[in-house]
Amino acid sequence: MKLNCDMGESYGIWQMGNDQAVMSWIDMANIACGFHASDPDVMAKTVCWALEHGVDIGAHPGYDDKPGFGRRSIPHSPESITQLVAYQAGALEAICRLQGGYIRYIKPHGALYHDMMADEAVFEAMLRAVAGLNRFASMRSAEPVKLMIQARSDNDSYQRLARRYAVGLLFEGFADRAYGDDGNLVPRSEPGAVHRDPARIEQQIRQLAVGEVTTITGNRLALQADTVCVHGDNDESVAMIARLHQVLHP
Repeated sequence: MKLNCDMGESYGIWQMGNDQAVMSWIDMANIACGFHASDPDVMAKTVCWALEHGVDIGAHPGYDDKPGFGRRSIPHSPESITQLVAYQAGALEAICRLQGGYIRYIKPHGALYHDMMADEAVFEAMLRAVAGLNRFASMRSAEPVKLMIQARSDNDSYQRLARRYAVGLLFEGFADRAYGDDGNLVPRSEPGAVHRDPARIEQQIRQLAVGEVTTITGNRLALQADTVCVHGDNDESVAMIARLHQVLHP
């Protein structure tokens, strides 16, 4: 089980997160690519920190929505989604090349992530973008890029479609979010949707590590995840990430 964290979301003099402190405790860095946040200098600095700590680098593309931080769904054709993702992943890949690295996966950000999970056409557009990048995997001298999606109780439909495009998937769980009995995250607008008690978060990551989760109603649900998302927005969250790292890597 690996920890992944959204990073590189600062922009110019505006600072978001505590990336340098977090990097010591995570396995995967989802680096913003300039559309919902970030700029070339922030991207390069974040890539440098990831390479220094041996952290896997992933592209974190979103809708072109800095004012809304990529949290607003913007209608696109499937073809435009594919090009939107390829454009941003290509930018991060170029910056990685300058420092001797490369991207290993793509994790969409915000509204684009939610649209991918809710709309098969958006998911397939994402797969086409990843498959297109992977046509040149041998030239990159790197492993094929994978696509990170939300782990659900039944991932069969996603896996079938991904196999059609020969794209590997990474399934993501959440340590600080409540799950419904259907395997979906409880909407943030509902009470109890976000776990804030460190003990509860630690309990959930221990469960996810063995392939299950306790839902908001108290039921046990099988949930196979490869990685768990964490956030390093402040000193308290950095300390929590360090604790979760120690739980997973004793």
